Amino acid sequence: MENLESLEQRYPLVKEMKENIPVFWENPDYLRTVTFPIKGVGPEIITDAKERLQRFEPVLRTLFPEMEDGIVSPITEVPSMKKELEMFYQSKINGKLLLKRDDLLPVAGSIKARGGFHEVLAFTENLAIKTGLISTINDDYRILLTEKARKILSQYTISVGSTGNLGLSIGMIGSALGYRVAVHMSADAKEWKKNLLRKNGVKVVEHPSDYSQAVEKARNESDQAANSYFVDDEQSPLLFAGYAGAVHEVQEQLEKRGLKVSSEQPLYVYLPCGVGGGPGGVAFGLKTVFGEHVHCFFAEPTHSPCMLLGLMTNLHNHISVQDIGLDNKTEADGLAVGRASAFVGEIMENLLSGVYTITDDELLSLLYLLEKSEGIFLEPSALSGMKGPIKHSQKNPNAIHLVWGTGGSLVPEQMRDDFIMKGKQFYQNESFK
Repeated sequence: MENLESLEQRYPLVKEMKENIPVFWENPDYLRTVTFPIKGVGPEIITDAKERLQRFEPVLRTLFPEMEDGIVSPITEVPSMKKELEMFYQSKINGKLLLKRDDLLPVAGSIKARGGFHEVLAFTENLAIKTGLISTINDDYRILLTEKARKILSQYTISVGSTGNLGLSIGMIGSALGYRVAVHMSADAKEWKKNLLRKNGVKVVEHPSDYSQAVEKARNESDQAANSYFVDDEQSPLLFAGYAGAVHEVQEQLEKRGLKVSSEQPLYVYLPCGVGGGPGGVAFGLKTVFGEHVHCFFAEPTHSPCMLLGLMTNLHNHISVQDIGLDNKTEADGLAVGRASAFVGEIMENLLSGVYTITDDELLSLLYLLEKSEGIFLEPSALSGMKGPIKHSQKNPNAIHLVWGTGGSLVPEQMRDDFIMKGKQFYQNESFK
């Protein structure tokens, strides 16, 4: 990699990024109309994921009665929050402000349920066919709930490296099916997430390093073990497909509100970004359906702008936030990633409209404002998208602004109160504005 001085000359935003100054990057390579497949990935992955989840519906409903409607979350209009944002930033937001409530996804309580559940179910389906538990995909998958099936599945370990939420989703579904599950967690992972996993019979392996190193150690350990399957958050098409599958859900929910995405009524979507799989999959899915009428933006903490750095320099996973002097430490633990996924970054090169960064103080202020105005609590990382409508406000009065609320329903009550109190203090201070 070239030296930092050279990087700063070629990419002036790096100077501000290394000082933790919030930035907005408009992708110069963005194409309003993209052609699929991109890097070999096409819309068929969405159909495959949808059909697989349908086959597993009876299994999921039996394991988790709260999943009666499947992996689906509501969209909520937040007009009071829109007013708070306009007052706080002294800027007009044209159009509607909507919140995608993936924090309410059953069992795992975050967007990671979409990708994590899908990948574990895909592995289970393949294993069931391989071991003769089922003969075709038309069989009754409830056979996987029998003692015979659990005896077979318990011989296998599913392993993943995570900052928290992906580990929770893999741990919940994996242990429920009868697998042994090992979740390798980085130093910034929250203690309550580790405790919840242990409570559900999951082995938690703690690492003093950051996310990327935890993933690497998890991958190496899994490669050396017999009957071990590694969920690779950095380069998994199956995780990506699970996230992309949200598009038809969004389309149906918008249409039920009388909102049809078009040139007259464009859709702007703001997605919190860590390693990139979740937001990348969602953006990919949205583009397959809404095409040039949807514009997707990633949001990252100022201390961990790995996807922005990788996309802007076109170095992807060959550059880390530590390379420009950042510490990768943030209250948004789910976004505390130093090195972005190259698999996702390369797909996003012409598909993503832009990326912006936000400080922790601002994240917590927005957390407080959302709870105050709408009575909705989201974990800090999920609030990074909330500044998007201000950063990229459009004059079109018919614009639809969709903020993706990625998680927060499982956060313990005392921790919620602490976050809200901190946010109130930062909001009243406003020193970061």
